[in-house]
Amino acid sequence: MNYYEFSLRAPLKYNLTGKFQSPSPEWMHFTRDMQDYELIVVTEGRAYFQMEQQQYSIEKGEFLIFQPSARQAGYKKSSCAFYWLHFTYENPVSIKLIDEFPVNPAEDKIYIPAHGKIENLEKIIVMMKHLQDSVRSYHNSLQNNYVCTTILCEIFNQFLAKINQENSALKKKQLFNDIQDYIKWNRNNVIKVSEIADHFGYNKRYISYLFSTIAGVSLKRYIMEEKMELAKYLLCDTNANISEIAYQLGFNDNHNFMKMFKKLVGLTPTQYRNAYATRLLFYE
Repeated sequence: MNYYEFSLRAPLKYNLTGKFQSPSPEWMHFTRDMQDYELIVVTEGRAYFQMEQQQYSIEKGEFLIFQPSARQAGYKKSSCAFYWLHFTYENPVSIKLIDEFPVNPAEDKIYIPAHGKIENLEKIIVMMKHLQDSVRSYHNSLQNNYVCTTILCEIFNQFLAKINQENSALKKKQLFNDIQDYIKWNRNNVIKVSEIADHFGYNKRYISYLFSTIAGVSLKRYIMEEKMELAKYLLCDTNANISEIAYQLGFNDNHNFMKMFKKLVGLTPTQYRNAYATRLLFYE
């Protein structure tokens, strides 16, 4: 997917705007070569547009931006309604791949995909109506330019908020996975939540909340569950006695280890070992 880069050192130039309602399900957009930019925001049904060779099926809550000189056409009949806005950008068009979207967008620029979803459609509709009212009531070209620019800014900010939300979710998932790995590699030591928080550079309360939200169990319980998984392995695949296993897992005494094992596994360590007494141990 591509996106447009607009510099806002000066406002975009408003040309025309309106709302279209298809007269019947047999309607299909005519073919033309664009002379300026056109923003389409679908509010009802589904509209079928073609820009050059690319076909777009635009449903309610989605938008499409045509660039100057592009061939615009419909490719399928439909019943739909949409707001449209024509505007001019004085600088040469700058089209980039979505993979090149800047990590820290410049404050004097907006970046909008050619096709995307509007997160808050009602807000855009209100702003489009405000632009129409401005055009009818004041005939002030500068005001219309700024209202037009504000609409594009709102679409950009909604798009940016969505990207940041997705990136935040990915970062949280990565942190969650890193915590799991840390626990797995250190489960034979005493592990404290504060130690994990310090290791990853986060607040203890935040680490605990994030982990429990994703895992569905508390961080403290997960640590103990991992220790008991290692205990199961040691009970089944080694001849280490209970005291040695408890010590390897960072417990100060047998009693605490056995109590925790029974609580999480449902058997005492000895009962669990006896249940798997048929294991084969090989020695060189």
